[in-house]
Amino acid sequence: MPNGRYSLHDTHDHLPLGEERFSCAPGPAGWRYVSKTYAPDGRVLGTTDLTLDSRARPLRLELKAGGWQVRGGAVDGVAWVRTDAADPSGEHATEGHDRAHGFTGSSPAFLIATARLLRLAPGASTKVRLVAFTDPVLAPRTFDQGWLLESVETHETDSGPLLVEQYQVADLATGEQQIVHLAGDVLLAAPGIQLEELESPPNPWPTEYYA
Repeated sequence: MPNGRYSLHDTHDHLPLGEERFSCAPGPAGWRYVSKTYAPDGRVLGTTDLTLDSRARPLRLELKAGGWQVRGGAVDGVAWVRTDAADPSGEHATEGHDRAHGFTGSSPAFLIATARLLRLAPGASTKVRLVAFTDPVLAPRTFDQGWLLESVETHETDSGPLLVEQYQVADLATGEQQIVHLAGDVLLAAPGIQLEELESPPNPWPTEYYA
């Protein structure tokens, strides 16, 4: 089970925003990622708990940040409930539903989940519709991304060959692009995110996830 730490930075001025400590592993349902995000002063900013099914669809999602909580999953698209910590009974909770393919947000978990959901072959590209939960209040926003798997390279390591995938990811509304590097079920690097520590090698994703 990989355990590690990401450093988080502002993508414009590169100022440190904190870090995310995580663990992830295959499980009975498919795959699970759990993390806590910390501010530079050590305060807990939020948590992420994402479980994917065997086809990399979001079986269960729980996010907490800024006094808000979101719980969701795949239901004829995706569905979610957003509640305020000041409303423990959920009396004023808001429900949402969209014919999107999955969820996204600030955690590296979502880049991993989207890549595995798409199952792209090298050189292939596609469009995906996602519901994003924006920090710090986890407000939902639906948008379209374009994903291109530019390359897959093999790197020799002490624990054996490691397949490193390079994706180009674009926000189709704004045209903003980013380069994302993945290995198995671990994000190696993306704009504003850098893997700093990893206690064990990434879990290889099943080969059938390459279409």
